[in-house]
Amino acid sequence: MAAQERIIMGIDPGTILMGYGLLHVSGNTPRLMAMGVIRLDKFDNHYIRLKRIFDRVTGLIDEFLPDELAIEAPFFGKNVQSMLKLGRAQGVAMA
Repeated sequence: MAAQERIIMGIDPGTILMGYGLLHVSGNTPRLMAMGVIRLDKFDNHYIRLKRIFDRVTGLIDEFLPDELAIEAPFFGKNVQSMLKLGRAQGVAMA
């Protein structure tokens, strides 16, 4: 890959649905490589959800070898417990 080329992985963290996308950028020209949603609502255990996030993100890194990561910052709402769970999902995705 030339010096002006890079692969960017973007993640929208969540504990029910987590979105991701991968772009190949050459100069100023982006090309979509992959995108998808990780559905986590079928798992009742929060820690199993976190493990699934970790496994899928690790798999994407192994497959696409991204150079950069863009991850959405969590929005602080009124429910502190939801915020903590979202923060955990974001942390696992970054790990």
